Amino acid sequence: MKLLTQIGVVCGAYWVSQCIEHVLPFPFPASVISLLLLLGLLLVKTLKAKQIQEVADFLTGNMGFFFLPATVSIMNYVDTIFENAAAFFTICVVSMLTTFAATAGTVVLTRRLLDRRKEDAE
Repeated sequence: MKLLTQIGVVCGAYWVSQCIEHVLPFPFPASVISLLLLLGLLLVKTLKAKQIQEVADFLTGNMGFFFLPATVSIMNYVDTIFENAAAFFTICVVSMLTTFAATAGTVVLTRRLLDRRKEDAE
């Protein structure tokens, strides 16, 4: 029963996000809205992480399986991918470097904030 409740919470958040998506005047994916909704619920402590831990572990543990149909369907567009290989490669490199820089910046900022908090506590 606990697992069904957790699945209900995740599916409920997605259902609410689909309703929000239909109301928005611009296109925005419901999956991203649901992630932001779950993040907001976790931040305001309406929802505790342990309340959805098992279903979250299951979903992240099987993420590759859920992306399998999308990956296989890419094979229908191999010609298009090869025609635009330079553009795809450029996008991959730029997005990788941007992600790396954002991650490094976040780590540096977090360390500074933690060090400042530690100094204030002393």
